[in-house]
Amino acid sequence: MRNLNLDQLQTLVAIADLGTFAAASQALHLAPPTVSLHIKELEARLDATLVVRGRRQAALTPAGHALVDGARKLLAASDDLVELVQRRASGREGLVRVGVSAGVSTRLLPLVLQALSERNPGVEVRLEAVGSAQSMQRLQLGSLDIAIVASPQPAVADIVLTPWRADPMVALLPAAWDAPEQVTAQWLSERRWASFSAPTQMHGLIASWFGQAGYRPRPFLALSYPGALKSLAAACQSAALLPLEEVEDQRNAPDVQIRHLHPPLIRPMAVAHRQLSTPNPAVDAVRAVLAEFGQL
Repeated sequence: MRNLNLDQLQTLVAIADLGTFAAASQALHLAPPTVSLHIKELEARLDATLVVRGRRQAALTPAGHALVDGARKLLAASDDLVELVQRRASGREGLVRVGVSAGVSTRLLPLVLQALSERNPGVEVRLEAVGSAQSMQRLQLGSLDIAIVASPQPAVADIVLTPWRADPMVALLPAAWDAPEQVTAQWLSERRWASFSAPTQMHGLIASWFGQAGYRPRPFLALSYPGALKSLAAACQSAALLPLEEVEDQRNAPDVQIRHLHPPLIRPMAVAHRQLSTPNPAVDAVRAVLAEFGQL
């Protein structure tokens, strides 16, 4: 027996809901002979009488009632399947694996995810805390789709790097410290300071900033979590070197103060993704939202 025809099932459901062939014809924008043909073909295929025509109403037989109940489920499943395919095709559905290095603002990421959920609610983002070098390797292996990495990065085959943000680094200091308007490497080297641990590129960036001024101080503490670094400053334990974006929410906090560095230190970031022969709409949707949060 051939498979059931969804158009014919929709016609039967319309007759059940509206009560007459004429009303079903009008609602479905079908010619009356087409409605009759749909029912005849269904009855022939199932070898069962489904509808009994009366003078004013069309009544379903017990077999017709059984088919209508199942037909509603099939039609709903069909609609869900069409919507799923359309969401996938338009980039509103899919899983995107994103590698995030330690220097990416924990304040910025929730804003990115919120914007994505509002525009593409079917796209699921799975964040993974991964160093920049490892992210590039995993992109090449295919276990990540996108990565936010420190820039620059060595060229990797089939990986595209797009400049994303160039945020200034600042010193987050305990409020009790008597600090200059701009913090220098000399001033900071004489005090306790904490920052990102090796081998992150953020660690290397800060070490280079000290080195250019002729200093090689060791950090009081090296961590990979920006929130812990901010807590140290708030607890009056040490200064913390962080991207400005990471400490914007601390501007009016009573227990800390923010100072820019002199000379300025800029943390460049890039968005990396695999170059695919077939576009992935979900990945493209995430990249589009990330681009809106870029700052160069």
